[in-house]
Amino acid sequence: MKWPNASAKHRAGIAEALVVVMTALVTTRKGRPKPAILRLALRSWAFQMVKDDEGQWAVRKDVVDPPDDISAALGWVAAHSLKVRDLAQSDNLRPALEALSLKLNGRRAADNTINRKLTVLSNALRYAVERDLLTTNPLSRIDWHPPQTDDEVDFRYVPGPNLARELLAAVNAQGPRGEHLHAFFGCLYYAAMLPSEGADLRKGDCRLPEKGWGELVLAGSRPEVGAGWTDDGKPYEQRGLKRRARRSTRSVPIPPALVALLRAHIATYGAAPDGRLFTAVRGGRIRSTEYTEMWQEARRSALTAPDVGTPLAKVPYSLRHAGISLLIKAGVDPVEVARRAGHSPAVLWRFYAKLLRGQQQQANDLIDVALGE
Repeated sequence: MKWPNASAKHRAGIAEALVVVMTALVTTRKGRPKPAILRLALRSWAFQMVKDDEGQWAVRKDVVDPPDDISAALGWVAAHSLKVRDLAQSDNLRPALEALSLKLNGRRAADNTINRKLTVLSNALRYAVERDLLTTNPLSRIDWHPPQTDDEVDFRYVPGPNLARELLAAVNAQGPRGEHLHAFFGCLYYAAMLPSEGADLRKGDCRLPEKGWGELVLAGSRPEVGAGWTDDGKPYEQRGLKRRARRSTRSVPIPPALVALLRAHIATYGAAPDGRLFTAVRGGRIRSTEYTEMWQEARRSALTAPDVGTPLAKVPYSLRHAGISLLIKAGVDPVEVARRAGHSPAVLWRFYAKLLRGQQQQANDLIDVALGE
C-alpha cells in the first residue's frame, strides 16, 4: 500500500522496521533459520517490490525466484508467523516492542530509532484496522511508551568557524579528489546544504558574481539508497527538495567565500553533461562512502589526537549544523535561518533551541533601543 508513493529511503526504512518486528512475531523458534538469512529474506524479498511483466508493482519473491536458502527462510516464517488477529493480545505484541527497542547486538537502540520503527509498526496495525483484520489498534491498550527524544544538537561537537575552515582546508589538501570536493564540503558549511543537495547541485543553480554575495537556487537532491528501493534500479534517487512540493525551489544567499570556491571549481572542472558540479571519479553520483572517508581523513589532520576520538565534527553533516549555528549566532532572524536551511521554524526550534534561547539578550537590546526611540 505504501510502496508506490513512498521515497526510496522511506521504503527501505519501512522494510527495516518490519524485519525487526516480524522476526519477533512468530509462534516458535524451532527450526528458525540463521538470523542473517532470515533478515535478508524478509528485507530483500518479502518486503521489497519490483515491477512484474505487466509493469505492476509486486512483492519481489512473487516475481523472482529466490535462492534455496532464502526460499526456505521465507517458508519457515510463513509457517510460523502469528495471525494478524493474534496481535490484539498484548502478550503477542510485546515481543515486537521489545525487539524494536534493541540493536542486533542486544543493546538498547537510539531513542529516535525506536520511535521511527514504532511508527512503522503502528501504521501497519492501523492498516490492519482499515482492512477489518483488527477492530482497534492494539498499541493504544498496551502500557508501553516510547522513550522521550531529545533532538537538540549537541553544540559541544559542532565545529566553530575557525575549525570549519581548517577542516575544509584539510579536505583540499588530499590531492586531486580533495581539490575536486573542496567546494562540495564548502556548500555544506557556507550554504548549510544537505549532502544529497550538494550531490545534485548544478551549474545552472548558481549565481556567482565576481564580487560580493551570490545565490544558489536549489531545486533537487540525490539521496543515496540501495538499488532495490528505487523505481529505476539506480543506487540513488532523483528527488525534489526534502519535505517540499515536488517542483519547489529554495533560494540560498551565499557569502563571497563560497562564491570564490564555486567559481574556482567551475573554472577548473566545468560541469557534467547534465550540469552537476560534483561527480564520482568515473562520472556518476558522488558516493557517501567516498566523501565520508575523505572527511575522516580531514578530521585526523585538523583535530588534536584526543578530539579525533570524540563526536566533534564526526560526520560531513556536522558542517550543515555548523553553518546553521553560524547564522543563528550572527543574529539572523530565525525564520530566515529556517528558510535558508529548508526547515520549518518549528523544526529549527526543535534542533537549535539552546542557541536560539541564547540570542534573547541581543533581542532585548534591540527592543531597548526601539523603546528609547
